[in-house]
Amino acid sequence: MTTTDAHDLPVFPGARAARCPFNPAAEYTHWREEPGLRRVSWNGHTVWAVSRYDDIKTAMAHSAISAEALALQSNGAHDGPSAPDIFPRMDDPEHARLRRMLTKDFTVKRVNAMRPQIEEMANDFIDKMIDKGQPADLVADYALPIPSLVISLLLGVPYADHDFFQRVTGTLMNMSSTREEKAQASREFFGYMMDLVARKEHEPGDDLISRVVREHVQTGELRRESAAMNGVILLNAGHETTANMIALATAALLQEPDKAAVLRDSEDPVVIANAVEELLRYLTIVHSLVARVAKEDVEIGGQLVRAGEGLIMNLPAGNWDPGFTDEPETLDLGRSARGHLAFGYGVHQCLGQTLARAELQIALPTLLRRLPGLQLATPIEDVRFRSDMSIYGVHELPITW
Repeated sequence: MTTTDAHDLPVFPGARAARCPFNPAAEYTHWREEPGLRRVSWNGHTVWAVSRYDDIKTAMAHSAISAEALALQSNGAHDGPSAPDIFPRMDDPEHARLRRMLTKDFTVKRVNAMRPQIEEMANDFIDKMIDKGQPADLVADYALPIPSLVISLLLGVPYADHDFFQRVTGTLMNMSSTREEKAQASREFFGYMMDLVARKEHEPGDDLISRVVREHVQTGELRRESAAMNGVILLNAGHETTANMIALATAALLQEPDKAAVLRDSEDPVVIANAVEELLRYLTIVHSLVARVAKEDVEIGGQLVRAGEGLIMNLPAGNWDPGFTDEPETLDLGRSARGHLAFGYGVHQCLGQTLARAELQIALPTLLRRLPGLQLATPIEDVRFRSDMSIYGVHELPITW
């Protein structure tokens, strides 16, 4: 986890070429082909980038590779021995114990029960967008509101506060934000969630935070601080990732009308679900977040990684590994993309992946069916892609229909 000589190393994540904004950085191909792993500069640290599909799976399942990589990822707001426990940065058995407190709200049964409500939201936001007139910004008017409202309802967060949590999330995800800016945003977010946890103790509702408070905080099993910080993590990830997938997938589909037609015209849920999996693989928006640290000397991909050294999982490179799928550079909505790494791998695989899949399976076909003339209102070359953010996507997407 050394910071020395970082200026001589390639910066991770690598820049996507302007002419190919949906493709991972071109150098990742060479990194996969080279022996061992590639040293890179990430988040001010020198770490190993793990870029081959099989190596990523090995690293994320290896007992010597730890998710307790707070020193690599910390913004300084909650450092120290009293920092709240957050399940994505914990190893089993503590990771499993804390994750089990949250899992029941993200089951297939629970998510399927929400599908009619999500579909109603999608149609409502399209109605509002049509009423407002064109051109519209797909991000602000559709892609961001849907997952923000869904996760707010699930957690018990007032949707009226969405401007606040979208603002602080933007600061935390911006790779250009200073350490001080991120620390301030983290303190604001944590303080907001601590107030919400306290409110749920006295005014519980039918939501995840109320349930966690009732079942785990009030019984003494979980600290209020940990309940609040895990609420921050869920709210942050629950709207930021899906919002960017909806917008980026739309931008990609509009470049290939025959691919958009697959989602627009099919009524087969299997076809739609399969297409969404391929979009998740092809776009892989989590391109700069999944860090690990070696607890002991270990060999990954023929590379000796010393105890204490950090690793960053290069998920876009892994999902475009020819060892995983043929012609990975082609968006093939008919292929089976099962086993992709867009949600990570192993015990730390994304808790909300079932909900994210449902949102995408509903939001994308609904948009394309309701607006069959959908097109970009600006050349793709003028779209601002989120190369400066930890979650890839577009800052805004002007559309007409």
